[in-house]
Amino acid sequence: MGVPVPVDVVAFDPVLEAGTKSTLFACPEVSLTVPGEAARVVVMTVDQVGRPELDVLRTVRDTPARPDVVLVAGELAPDGALHAIAAGARGLLRRREADVTRLSRAVLAASRGDCTLPPDLLDRLLERSGAGGRAGGSDGGADPWAAAGLSDRERSVLRLVADGHETNEIAKQLCYSPRTVTSVVHDITQRFRLRNRAHAVAYAMRVGLL
Repeated sequence: MGVPVPVDVVAFDPVLEAGTKSTLFACPEVSLTVPGEAARVVVMTVDQVGRPELDVLRTVRDTPARPDVVLVAGELAPDGALHAIAAGARGLLRRREADVTRLSRAVLAASRGDCTLPPDLLDRLLERSGAGGRAGGSDGGADPWAAAGLSDRERSVLRLVADGHETNEIAKQLCYSPRTVTSVVHDITQRFRLRNRAHAVAYAMRVGLL
């Protein structure tokens, strides 16, 4: 096990803050920061994703240490997810799902520059983008993924990246070699001129591909 990831907690409600810290205490891969210590990841716990919460998220990201942010929300709708990622969130979790395993996975993914999202939220965004493609496309039945130049294999890899899985885990689930998974992600980032895996997921969500 490597050095624990230094994590801070931001919450509007002291009860939510205490609960989040209690969960993080049970994660051996992370350590809660002390006053004066810079956090690598900030876990921000909120009831909903609105303008005040997004303003705080941007403020956290703009601090000198520029920590990555995992947003844990009581309610998380597709529009709120898109706004949160645009504001700089690396990971999104619903509060009822933020147990020790999922929260630690999201924090560790954020520390690596990766992005995590609830799988069902990805499905809802995919359904919405697909409906939009059928409504606005010239042929009505066109596949929005094909029109965007993403294959089924690329979509599958991106969905697992968004869920916080590492290369070896993705390879095992999809029955590919780790080298193939790395190549797929590399091809996507190069084609769309993206910086990294997290940027690829954020871009795909922002333009309605996930």
